[in-house]
Amino acid sequence: MVSVKPSGHYVHELSTDDEERLNGLFQQLDVDGDGKIDVHDLTKGLKKLGVHQTPGQAQRIITKADKNKDGHMDLSEFVQYLAEHEKNLKLQFRNVDKDQDGHIDKREVMSALEELGITVTDSQVHKIIQSMDKDGTYKIDWHEWREYLLFHPGSELKDIYRYWRHATFIDIGDDVIVPDDFTEQEYTSGMWWRQLVAGGAAGAVSRTCTAPLDRLKVLLQVHASKKNDLGIVTGLRHMIKEGGMKSLWRGNGINVIKIAPETAFKFMAYEQFKRLLHTPGTDLKAYERFTAGSLAGAFAQTTIYPMEVLKTRLALRKTGQYKGIGDCARKIFRAEGLTSFYRGYIPNLLGIIPYAGIDLAVYETLRNSWIEHHPDESDPGVLVLLLCGTTSSTCGQLASYPLALIRTRLQAQASQQTMVGLFKTIVKEEGVTGLYRGIMPNFMKVAPAVSISYVVYEHVRKTLGVNWGTK
Repeated sequence: MVSVKPSGHYVHELSTDDEERLNGLFQQLDVDGDGKIDVHDLTKGLKKLGVHQTPGQAQRIITKADKNKDGHMDLSEFVQYLAEHEKNLKLQFRNVDKDQDGHIDKREVMSALEELGITVTDSQVHKIIQSMDKDGTYKIDWHEWREYLLFHPGSELKDIYRYWRHATFIDIGDDVIVPDDFTEQEYTSGMWWRQLVAGGAAGAVSRTCTAPLDRLKVLLQVHASKKNDLGIVTGLRHMIKEGGMKSLWRGNGINVIKIAPETAFKFMAYEQFKRLLHTPGTDLKAYERFTAGSLAGAFAQTTIYPMEVLKTRLALRKTGQYKGIGDCARKIFRAEGLTSFYRGYIPNLLGIIPYAGIDLAVYETLRNSWIEHHPDESDPGVLVLLLCGTTSSTCGQLASYPLALIRTRLQAQASQQTMVGLFKTIVKEEGVTGLYRGIMPNFMKVAPAVSISYVVYEHVRKTLGVNWGTK
């Protein structure tokens, strides 16, 4: 037996084989060969080893192992961390192995999770066993348990279960409509509101940066026709000539203000609808997630819709027409009544379903296709996800744009024209292409909006101290 002596004191005694094994792992993870492992080394090294990684996993390991807080692990810190971690994993293995035969089977996994109040299905347990079973016995021995969980920073059974969920895609999906589930730890630590704040900040900056294109889109939707030559260039010239450069951001103020209530209502509604639709003890199916997301989106839109009408009117206003948001709301109410604040509501509601459905379906299809063609990669990179998001959003907009255009025109007008009547008028006077007026500036803003949102979200999230947990 030999002792490893890190940071001036002795820890667990290790056998020669264990010491050689851990030394070998250190060499593999020390990607740049400088005798220490930082977050970059660990992320890249685990990827080479084919270890499934959850967001922030490498950082959490470094934080736990880095005793002298210098931002990396040296060999002694690495060995000390893994020795302690293996000890805790061994205790959990023995707790789950009820009959103490040295193997964990399906029944024991299900029983251990039920003791924690977690109900799982046969298919879920099958995936869990299959993910760790290397010798095809459909049982997990200590070595298989250790190798699978060695670089997961948690050792409590609940933490391990969350890792299983993420690694085997149990109850995990890419929901592009509303934020995904928050864990109990994220709730109690207040991390959930930090993520929502980060999302709100990202939306605010993204919308502000692309506001000129958004206002141009609204202008073309309402005023462009066969009778005039209003296009992207002429539209921009018209806005600048009428109100100067500042006018390019008309309507952006309320567009930013409505982010917070819309996100809050959407998130709360999503959680409630998900509980109503989801059958306990089963996987959260794609259609359940989509339905809950669509209903949550519809609920949020209903609550903040008057702000959508105000945004459209403010974006189309002439210089001096309104003094601000309050003045605009008062004048619309006095001239057109309360119902005018819900003009265009029906096409807006109808547009949520095709947009959300196609956006989600295309995103998941592209992402899953990438994963299938890159089996050696742990997760798609940022660029891949941005491309998937941009493509899926574009496809969703193509399907729902005519409804968005009709909604905007109804919001902009003071008359009581119906959705069907306006649709017939546009097709008769401008043809089918008339239903897609303004779609080019809408497409032009998708890529920068997605990119800006991601960058700002990441920076604000890190500033607020949000550290991704496993789900």
